[in-house]
Amino acid sequence: MEVTEKLHSTEEKVEKKENLSRVLKPVHLWALAVGLVISGNYFGWSYGMEKGGALGLAVALIPVTIFYVTFILSYSELATAIPHAGGPSAYARRALGKFGGYLNGISCLIEFVFAPPAIALAVGGYVHAIVPSIDVMVATVIAFLFFILVNYMGMRVSATFELAVTVIALVGLVLYWLLAAPYFELSRLLTEPYFPNGTQGIMAAVPFAIWFYLAIEGGAMSAEEMVNPQRDISKGFLSGMATLLVMAFLTLFMTAGITDISVVDNVDFPLPMALSTVYGAGSIPVILMSIIGLFGLIASLNGIIIGYSRQTYAMARSGYLPKFLSNLSEKHHTPFWALLLPGIICLGTALTGLTDVVITIAAFGSVVMYIISLISLFILRKKEPDLKRPFKVSFPIVPAISFVMAIFCFISFFVASFDVVPYVLGVYVIAIVYYFIWGNKHIRPLEEEFGTLDDLDKK
Repeated sequence: MEVTEKLHSTEEKVEKKENLSRVLKPVHLWALAVGLVISGNYFGWSYGMEKGGALGLAVALIPVTIFYVTFILSYSELATAIPHAGGPSAYARRALGKFGGYLNGISCLIEFVFAPPAIALAVGGYVHAIVPSIDVMVATVIAFLFFILVNYMGMRVSATFELAVTVIALVGLVLYWLLAAPYFELSRLLTEPYFPNGTQGIMAAVPFAIWFYLAIEGGAMSAEEMVNPQRDISKGFLSGMATLLVMAFLTLFMTAGITDISVVDNVDFPLPMALSTVYGAGSIPVILMSIIGLFGLIASLNGIIIGYSRQTYAMARSGYLPKFLSNLSEKHHTPFWALLLPGIICLGTALTGLTDVVITIAAFGSVVMYIISLISLFILRKKEPDLKRPFKVSFPIVPAISFVMAIFCFISFFVASFDVVPYVLGVYVIAIVYYFIWGNKHIRPLEEEFGTLDDLDKK
């Protein structure tokens, strides 16, 4: 009896050492899903108006929104059936095998490693706009290092912080809409030519329409830190998607309706800039929106750091990436190397200052990941019909619509952002060469990799 008790005690200590802590509830996932994306309302999207005009971006936003609604419904099925910190890499591993899991994980990392530099640059831009004496790059680097530290302090700390700044950022958007409403004129939105760059411009605006929703799927990577992932993931995701849908259209139309789009189509702080045209530069509404805008950017930066660290941690734990990246801090139970090493890469990318380019690269990686994840859903429905699915999407109609829309988004990159494609392909080539030289030699067995699901089934 004493020997058995000691064995159980040892197993519990090992499990505690290897596993993340379960502390999150649906409201935290809602905050993470919205917070991951909310910066897309405060910056980034306005570059799409330079490409296709205000109406061109609005038209691009329609298929993108249809895609994300159907994708999140489909993704919720995967996330609740396979509540794994690896998220996309875990779903594809189970459906497509080792290489499929690796490719989807790398696609997710491309999205989550290239999105933070753009957000950090925008943080620097907002800080510089408020305090001109502070250099943009200095503010960018300090912000990034600070939020790596916040995440190192543990998921409870970072999730509580995420909830607080997301609520503040959401209140800030509502305030922006109210400040813009008295000056809104439909005629500005309908300025001719409606589509200054034609179909080409609409296609070119797609990556920036995606920015309104980019990274919402990152919430799935907190699955192993949720108290009841199989019940609560769908609640957090679907409420988050509904919130983001309303935000995207209101922000786009309110901005285009109060100012000439040439004022905001090439800046990292479009909302304060738009308000400055009606309230005056340096006015209280403009200063207030600049300050609150920081909270929106901070919410996304913090959330995406959570996302890239968990994806890196999970892929290292699986054996795809070097083992040391899965080491957890004994005190805070956070993957400190998975926070730090990708963070250094993010900082190096941020120092290029090329916001629009890194946005496109991040969006490209995301769309590849979406396509592979949807393929995984179709395969798992056939391959594992008896897999426990707490949330089931209307199959095959919803995933099929999502897949068609994802292909449309993918094609738009080649049509309108061909100059960025070589950079993306270069990253994939390096990643694939790494896989066949080292990454495929240390992968954990499938039954060991998904042992966490067996634990859930016992509850």
